[in-house]
Amino acid sequence: MKPLYLRSSGSFKRLLLLSIGHYRSPATKPPPSTDADTKESPEEPGSSPRRSSSSSRPAWRCFSYDEVHRATGGFHARNLVGRGGSSEVYRGELPDGRAVAVKRLLGASACERRERDFLAELGTVVHARHPNVCGLLGCCVDRDLYLVFDFSRRGSVAANLHGEASPAAMGWAVRHGIAVGTARGLEYLHKGCRRRIIHRDIKASNVLLTDDLQPQISDFGLAKWLPSEWTHRAIAPIEGTFGCLAPEYYTHGIVDEKTDVFAFGVFLLELVTGRKPVDGSHRSLLSWARPLLSDGKTEALVDPRLGGDYDVEQARRVAFVASLCVRAPATWRPSMTEVLELLEGGEIRQDRWAMPEAAASDEEQPWWFDDLDDDDDENEDEEFSTPSPSSSSSTTSN
Repeated sequence: MKPLYLRSSGSFKRLLLLSIGHYRSPATKPPPSTDADTKESPEEPGSSPRRSSSSSRPAWRCFSYDEVHRATGGFHARNLVGRGGSSEVYRGELPDGRAVAVKRLLGASACERRERDFLAELGTVVHARHPNVCGLLGCCVDRDLYLVFDFSRRGSVAANLHGEASPAAMGWAVRHGIAVGTARGLEYLHKGCRRRIIHRDIKASNVLLTDDLQPQISDFGLAKWLPSEWTHRAIAPIEGTFGCLAPEYYTHGIVDEKTDVFAFGVFLLELVTGRKPVDGSHRSLLSWARPLLSDGKTEALVDPRLGGDYDVEQARRVAFVASLCVRAPATWRPSMTEVLELLEGGEIRQDRWAMPEAAASDEEQPWWFDDLDDDDDENEDEEFSTPSPSSSSSTTSN
């Protein structure tokens, strides 16, 4: 198989369009617009109207190698902002001054799996158009494989919540806004997007912040789309982040929307507590928080750095939603639509969420919530992770 960078630019661009469903031959009539198409491309205040989804032109473009090379200063080390096992991310600037993040895939240029992964990520992220999802600006297939995104100057939630460079603890109002905004983005991926997208790696380092502190879900390197007639997918090998993996995925490789719901529950706990999914002592946030959640001790959960400066009712609501999301039986977790409704003030009915006794017995601490072995790596919570494509944090993921 000839590597992408050796193929003609025109033929591969056509392949790109075909692979993600944007391309139509001139003789093909455009499909009628649908409500889903409208939902997929929301217009923001002050923005110019988007093209109709029936247009044959995609919302992204193909960059030349010279463009991405100049933008990143020749991929200079000073512009390296993220690195993972299969990619590295560089900060760049386009001629019009727009800051971008250029994600370069690593590995042998002729590796078919690398090319499949590139097309899979591209074919997933191009369908996502939402204020709380990091949008794709384009790609480059000259010489190598690159994805280009808007750059987040404020970095990730993890960098702001845990980073030593953060001047003070992130305030409660910001944390609550991040929780609701991220829920909106994830609910869109599950329900509002033309293709049902399972992210598979929801975590604080994969949620970026805009200049006005709005969250954007990023890094679709592990994402999978779920056809409408499917209830789940079986994935192998198991990939993701320690401390955030749902039990049915970790044990059986089964992923569906509830896999993301579980990870989102861990994300909510991280926002409330200010703790990482796995701390420096290799202790799981879930194993620490679960007894407190069961006893309703919200005050003991809240990040002490807030000094009591938080909305008590909001904190109780977020903790309650987190407790639903991290339930071991996937069928008893809420959907993201229900999560969003609860976070935005929907009525909390304890009887609605009470589990039968048989299901509740599964909530006893199973082995996948146990603390990690002491001889594991210091960054155990990131072993399976990939770098955020637009993060402005340090060269190692948070």
